[in-house]
Amino acid sequence: MMNKTSYLRSFSVATASAVLLSLPLSLQAQTPQVSQAVFMDGLESPWDMAFLPNGTMFFTEKCKGLSVRLPDGTVNSLLGMSGTDGYSMTAADLFCNGQAGMNGVALDPNFDTNNTIFVYSASRMGDSPATNRVIRLKVSGDLSSVSNRNDIVEKIPYKQAPTDHPFGDAGAHNGGRIRFNPGDGFLYVPTGDNHNSSLPQFGDNLGSKVLRIDRDGNAAPVNADATPDGFDARIFTYGHRNVQGVAFHPQTHQPIITEHGPWHTDELNALVPGGNSGWDPRPNMAGRGDCPDDYCGYEPNQNEGMDPDERRKYMPMTDYETYPDAMRPLWTNNNYSQGISSAAFLEGEQWGDWHGRLVVSFLGIGFGDTPVGQRINVIDLHPWGPTIMDNREMPLSAGPARFRGLVMGPDGSLYAAVDEGQIHRFTAE
Repeated sequence: MMNKTSYLRSFSVATASAVLLSLPLSLQAQTPQVSQAVFMDGLESPWDMAFLPNGTMFFTEKCKGLSVRLPDGTVNSLLGMSGTDGYSMTAADLFCNGQAGMNGVALDPNFDTNNTIFVYSASRMGDSPATNRVIRLKVSGDLSSVSNRNDIVEKIPYKQAPTDHPFGDAGAHNGGRIRFNPGDGFLYVPTGDNHNSSLPQFGDNLGSKVLRIDRDGNAAPVNADATPDGFDARIFTYGHRNVQGVAFHPQTHQPIITEHGPWHTDELNALVPGGNSGWDPRPNMAGRGDCPDDYCGYEPNQNEGMDPDERRKYMPMTDYETYPDAMRPLWTNNNYSQGISSAAFLEGEQWGDWHGRLVVSFLGIGFGDTPVGQRINVIDLHPWGPTIMDNREMPLSAGPARFRGLVMGPDGSLYAAVDEGQIHRFTAE
């Protein structure tokens, strides 16, 4: 395994706070006035969004499918899942269960000339085991239908059956956000561990990974130069738990991901080629014994509240003792697990000092004595390191929600899909 120590940087919240407090008041960021309003309502578990420059918004609903909202407010239903009605195209193999369904959506960088769109969805073909797939589609010129389906990645693991764990239903830990990196042009595909301890540290599967592929599903040519021998060439990084957010630093295009923690330690990570995120929930290793269904991810005392620091010592989110070269997280959410979900970078002068800052959303959990934490954080992420210079909460004038997905709109507003069936718009004034 190649040594990546020279690429990796550690982050201390205390250090970042000291840097911030040492700055003159004139250089410390001033909070812009932000309004929060409901942009769309009456949806069913909206999960992700993607915009055209004129304000047209494609969006997914986890158990329904892919639709598009035109600038005049008209909604066209494009690709429906099994059992849905009113869609221009319905796919009998696509389904939802637990956290899986129609998840991420991304527009081809050349959509203006090829009308191509990509989605991440759970699929069950005949009697074969269910998987997650990355599906490429052609959108009609009038944006009323889709055609030319091509499944460019077919065997992303899906959790087949319930297990004896919190959130233990089939379809759990499913990943699913997909984004194109404007720097290298490749599609990044985060996946989850399915409550399966055999996935994260092994390269013969696509679970617990971040894939980097081209628009035909082929591996980015340089992936294999950085990953261990024998790894699937589509793998960019590995050893992840459940990544649901990915964004790219506007100056360096370095991938920044959000990763759900195991009753502790949600992580914000800056990815490097071939990096290991250090998650390894296997039993009978690292001082652990047997665990329910061979997965130690919520141990010890998985159904009881306890001090997150004590739990972290037993089952670390990033296991530095076993994997000393693992990527060091930028931030660990004060060692809380609060359902960190999506990420985006704010863009536009209307955001004032917040232009170029990272926003990170939280679903909120509240297990044991952990604060629920439904919020959006605004993070000043210096590109070199990278290093966090400031971390604060965005004002929520309309109140908190289960913030699932974040996307910048062409109007300079931040849009948030929330599990309560809405899409919110945050506008800087």
